Amino acid sequence: MSFSTILAGLATGMVLGLFGSGGSIIALPALIYLLHVDPKSAIAMSLGVVAVTATISALEHWRRGNVDLRVSLVFGLFGVMGTFAGARLGIITPVVVQLGLFALVMYAAAWRMLKPAQIPLAAPATDGGLLVGADGTAVLACQHFSDPCMRHIALHGIGVGVLTGLVGVGGGFLIVPALVLLSRVPMKLAVGTSLAIVAAKSYAGFAGYMGSVPVDWAVMGGFTAVTVVGSFIGIHFSTRFSQALLKKAFAWFLVVVATYILFKSVLGV
Repeated sequence: MSFSTILAGLATGMVLGLFGSGGSIIALPALIYLLHVDPKSAIAMSLGVVAVTATISALEHWRRGNVDLRVSLVFGLFGVMGTFAGARLGIITPVVVQLGLFALVMYAAAWRMLKPAQIPLAAPATDGGLLVGADGTAVLACQHFSDPCMRHIALHGIGVGVLTGLVGVGGGFLIVPALVLLSRVPMKLAVGTSLAIVAAKSYAGFAGYMGSVPVDWAVMGGFTAVTVVGSFIGIHFSTRFSQALLKKAFAWFLVVVATYILFKSVLGV
């Protein structure tokens, strides 16, 4: 395994540990352009890499009390169904379409990271399971399985799940804001909960591709091992760096990589 590949694996894990998302966005291009894996196999393998790494990171966050098991169960259950369906769809989707969508997802993730944060942290609950937002308006709080916002989380889980299976992204950059907005989970808790959901969906996506695309287990195993090490580094430093600065730097990195994918693999330049 080359030095650049090791760096990519470490970066994949560190991003997952720091933000609870973004691992596949590094893992997939690394597998395709550094390890020269066939794109469809790379999509499947990136899901496998992120599944294992996110599981280990989520367990560490759970040990620290940073995982909402109730929300993880609802989002994860519906996300798994959507991801498996998306993976089966991905098998018959042309590679150029998958990589094009992947690049667009990267642009969307970068835009969200560069956009000024407007999501308030958790507020005290009021009667009826409502919360008061920063603007004084009432919003739903997901405190029980019967709460209305759980339906929104379930639908969001299906949508993000289909995207996960189709293009090989864990969807954490969509899950984290959804958790904070819909269930009013504090940011640190949302990161840990997102990792648990990403892990479940990535396993489902990987299972959806199994038997239909070849998997290089040696390459995937080596890349996963390096990524796991990176995830622990990311978790360790998650409270030591400015999240705003890290997000901006990562967002511009996504723009560069997405542009490269569009020109090289989609436009054939």
